Amino acid sequence: MELQSIWFFLWGLLWALYFMTGGFDLGVGGLLPILGKTEADRRVMIHAIGPLWDGNEVWLITAGGVTFAAFPTVYAVMFTAFYTPLLLILFALIFRGVSIEFRSATRWTRLWDVGVVIGSVAPPILFGVAFANIFQGVPIDADGIMAGGLAALLNPYGLLGGVFFLLLFLQHGALWLSYRTTGDLQRRCANAVRYIWPATVVVAVLFLAATGFATDLYANYLTWPWLFFIPLAAVAGLLGTRYLLAGKMYFRAWVASAVTIVASTLFGVIGLYPNLFPSSLDPANHLTAFNSSASPLTLTIMLVVVAIFIPIVIAYQAWAYFIFRAPVSDDGSGQGAYSLNFFETGAYENTDTPAADRSDGRFNGIRPGTRERGSRNGRFRN
Repeated sequence: MELQSIWFFLWGLLWALYFMTGGFDLGVGGLLPILGKTEADRRVMIHAIGPLWDGNEVWLITAGGVTFAAFPTVYAVMFTAFYTPLLLILFALIFRGVSIEFRSATRWTRLWDVGVVIGSVAPPILFGVAFANIFQGVPIDADGIMAGGLAALLNPYGLLGGVFFLLLFLQHGALWLSYRTTGDLQRRCANAVRYIWPATVVVAVLFLAATGFATDLYANYLTWPWLFFIPLAAVAGLLGTRYLLAGKMYFRAWVASAVTIVASTLFGVIGLYPNLFPSSLDPANHLTAFNSSASPLTLTIMLVVVAIFIPIVIAYQAWAYFIFRAPVSDDGSGQGAYSLNFFETGAYENTDTPAADRSDGRFNGIRPGTRERGSRNGRFRN
């Protein structure tokens, strides 16, 4: 297999990994005002993604880095054509990260919750719109200039892709909360999946049908029919999600949802091959894995680097997910809750210590946000 083809599929796989890992924490943030009835509920929801969400962004950075290093022409044209949506995604993710950290360090909790919601809902919609437009072709000329601006991207197929991505991520996040929470909040999260799942199925069917009319993605599948196992895996994951949810096997249902997201992403990527950024104006303007790649020497060196470091990143993340696998509760009583008091400690604070042994403002009447008398290092505590 040519180096360009290897990097094409690595590019698609990295995006799929980001949507799988980042998808659930974006989904949790989007569900914050719906499932978080009380401040305690919202705190538990944030704790459920607290030690993991920023690590998940590694895959976004890696996917962007691969686009820049392996396919520099695609990177240049993509960031020109999609300048506005990509900038909005960047601002949303920054605002979201700041809001997650600040909500436990200031009194403006509701304001930062709005930031979490906006920063969690906007990216999946914008990513969905962007990838749907890539699937159907972007109106770029021979110089890589897009005609029509942002309005050209807000077409029916693009908007349908945005809704599809949003529903996938919300379902993924609700399943993660069903797995990581307990009690009434867990029941509400599981019920939320039961409402989101039918909507996801309907939009998925519409998206697959529209794909047949708006894109050429099915051409590769008709040429190599064995590739149909990829969309079938997405369908199986979606059906498996509902079956496992009914049996209250929440982690397995989350894994099935992850399969759906990965397979759905790969369905589009493999359907594109060898095009990376097709033009809807003229096939001669298509940017492919072969006419927009870096030199073979660059691709070879990067392949060695990726072969060494990607397994390390995967192993580290698997270890982090294993460490933070316990259900989260708000009382800090050994249920694996981790507070986000970054500004207090400079790091995530393990609250697994039994409540009776902790001099914490939540248990001794100290007003939140005040300096605790006699505390070690004089640290602030919430």
